Amino acid sequence: MSRLGRVKDSGVGRAPRARVRGWLRGVREDLWTLRADPLPPSTWLRWLPHGLLCLAAFGITVGGAGDMADNGHLGSGLALLAGVGQGGAVVLGLWRPVPAWWLSLGMFVLVAVTVRTRLGFDLETYTWPWTAAGIIAELLVLLLLALRVPTRAAVAALSVTAAVTYVFEHVWTAGPYDTTGVLAISLFTVVVILAGALRGRREARAQLVEQTTLTAEERARRTLLEERSRIARELHDVVAHHMSVISIQAQVAPHLVENPPDELKDNLAGIRQNALEALTELRRVLGVLRSEHPGPGEPFAGPGDASTPHAPQPTLDRLEALVENTRAAGREVVTDISGERRPLPPGVELSAYRIVQEALSNALRHAPGARITVRLAYQPDGVEVEIVNGRPTAPPPPSAGAGHGLLGMRERVAMLGGTMTAHPWHWDGFKVTAFLPDTPPAGTPGTDHTTAPQGGTS
Repeated sequence: MSRLGRVKDSGVGRAPRARVRGWLRGVREDLWTLRADPLPPSTWLRWLPHGLLCLAAFGITVGGAGDMADNGHLGSGLALLAGVGQGGAVVLGLWRPVPAWWLSLGMFVLVAVTVRTRLGFDLETYTWPWTAAGIIAELLVLLLLALRVPTRAAVAALSVTAAVTYVFEHVWTAGPYDTTGVLAISLFTVVVILAGALRGRREARAQLVEQTTLTAEERARRTLLEERSRIARELHDVVAHHMSVISIQAQVAPHLVENPPDELKDNLAGIRQNALEALTELRRVLGVLRSEHPGPGEPFAGPGDASTPHAPQPTLDRLEALVENTRAAGREVVTDISGERRPLPPGVELSAYRIVQEALSNALRHAPGARITVRLAYQPDGVEVEIVNGRPTAPPPPSAGAGHGLLGMRERVAMLGGTMTAHPWHWDGFKVTAFLPDTPPAGTPGTDHTTAPQGGTS
């Protein structure tokens, strides 16, 4: 054989051997340990399974000790020790299943050897090598073991138990007796298979719950990022508009002064250059943010709304058009504007408009037939927006929404340093109130007291 052939053969045989060694190493780590693994309480029955197992352990101790003393001709002390060992293995299995299995297997070996030595197989009525108490104890211990260890460890424990049983029944044996090996191993196999299936079902359910939680978290995170991108896009449009105005004014200003000094020309040229550079950078950012434009079917997208990527951003001047769109959908909407109306910063105007838009959209979806009231109160230090919908006249249709409405409102209010509340209102209605300051303090987050919607917006 060539050297290349020997190398290939060596490589082919090495992988299976490595897998076998890894499997054996894993089994050894699973079955050669004293670590605690308490049996968790049942979902509905709580501690009842633990109490039943302790009661079964007491029965195994008493019944096993009496059987081995009467029929196995063991001394009372030795019979009591064997019974306590078998029952104690079941109790120990509630906290440490692997040591409990070793204890149960050790008590089986002790009882089998002792009974064979004492009886000499003169009595055909006594069962051997497994006693009735030993079978019940081993069944419960294997059940507790297979419920909490990997399948490979449970199969390995069953194999060791079957091998020890085979040695006693077919290798180290003599004389007549009532054999229990085949019955015991059959029952042990059924218990291990049943426990493995229950463990697999429990793990699948836990993975499903974990996956559902991760999916909900990912959906919320994606919704948050989408809404922040939308807000950033809108506010950048406002800033880009002002930067364009600054650039134009800096270019025109020298022509408004007769014989302007060179210093003034230089300063204005610098202002214009900085404005153009900032505008270029803003447009680059907007190009990234506008990789996916909102569709033309966005709720309440009126004339000049943001349904087209390059349309002017809406302000409170378009509030009446927004309300008219809702009325056109067959809903009663009442507007109430109080205070001295005045221009507000573009970000405040845009955020107030979007809050009303989202609240109206959610009222349409979740409160069919309800009367809607929109209040706008101009205050000396800002504007207060309030949207209230009454009790729905029909059950709301199923909605697959992810809570964009309240999330968007919360983000806008927090960004401007305002406050917001959203909660159920009288008779299954819903109320959203937001205050947006016209001069929000820099870096001050908004205070949000949003509660879960019930029959209103979401």
